[in-house]
Amino acid sequence: MVMYLNANSALEHLRNKAEQEDAQGPIAMVVGPMDVGKTTLCRIFLNYAVRLGRRPIYVDLDVGQGGIAIPGTIGALLVERPAPVAEGFSQQAPLVYHYGHSSPSSNSTFYDVLISKLAETTLERLQANKKAKSSGMIINTCGWVKGSGYSHILHTVQAFEVSAIFVLDQERLYNELLRDVKGSVQVVFLPKSGGVVERTKSQRTEARDQRIREYFYGSKMPLFPHSFDVKFSDIKIFKVGSPPLPASCLPLGMKAEDNYTKLVAVQPGPQLLHHILAVSFAESTEENVIQTNVAGFICVTNVNMEKQVLTVLSPQPRPLPQTILLVSDLQFMDSH
Repeated sequence: MVMYLNANSALEHLRNKAEQEDAQGPIAMVVGPMDVGKTTLCRIFLNYAVRLGRRPIYVDLDVGQGGIAIPGTIGALLVERPAPVAEGFSQQAPLVYHYGHSSPSSNSTFYDVLISKLAETTLERLQANKKAKSSGMIINTCGWVKGSGYSHILHTVQAFEVSAIFVLDQERLYNELLRDVKGSVQVVFLPKSGGVVERTKSQRTEARDQRIREYFYGSKMPLFPHSFDVKFSDIKIFKVGSPPLPASCLPLGMKAEDNYTKLVAVQPGPQLLHHILAVSFAESTEENVIQTNVAGFICVTNVNMEKQVLTVLSPQPRPLPQTILLVSDLQFMDSH
């Protein structure tokens, strides 16, 4: 814990310097394998910063956990008040992008596209808010640190212009980053906290389910979601990515990886039952839908093919704010 406090003091020193020089504060990223306490360390850093009057931006790239919205998303949030380490921060006005899977490996190309878009947007917002600018960012990452997972880490460093990387528990990852990260980026090794508990696969699945349940029904303060019907004709449903084609079958000028970010129309039907749908802010498919942030999420609780309607669970009453919906792999069995 002393090392965590020392790391926090170093970040605060950089914020003070940035404030005096009207410069950008530290952009710090926490990396490490699964179950080493990355999220907890991010919350410790954020809580200390806020108590000292800072307004840092929290970025969560862990699609398996979904700490800012729900699993299957990445997002950013301006943190203005402390939060219990176990519960997370107030989710007022977060910036959230739909990914639709619980692992970056499901569509690595799309994951990198979203990281780039989120980085571009949050860096712009940082410059627009003087208090946030000197406070900087804290970036949480997923626990995939080998192979393509490591490539995602390097891509994040570049996209977010990261200035400090805190590596939890794994010396091999620390040494690889020392070797591969160029420029003035500080790479710091920290041991994991003694209180960290390793979770089983079923515990991770239950945690994801609980996160979605809290989105609709709340945790300590109960929420009361709405259930209503939506006509098939009133909505357009899409998924991101289609099965890769051999190079010989691709249209002229199209690359194989383009398939991974292609918007594919989905016909409403029983296959959507229990799936989470993201409500995109995009008003038409002529916009760049996959890089448009989302207003929120609904869950399909019934499909009536005879009446051509979906019954959905929604945090807001009808009507839906927009009509373009994006299918997630994640499902939620509503037991209420």
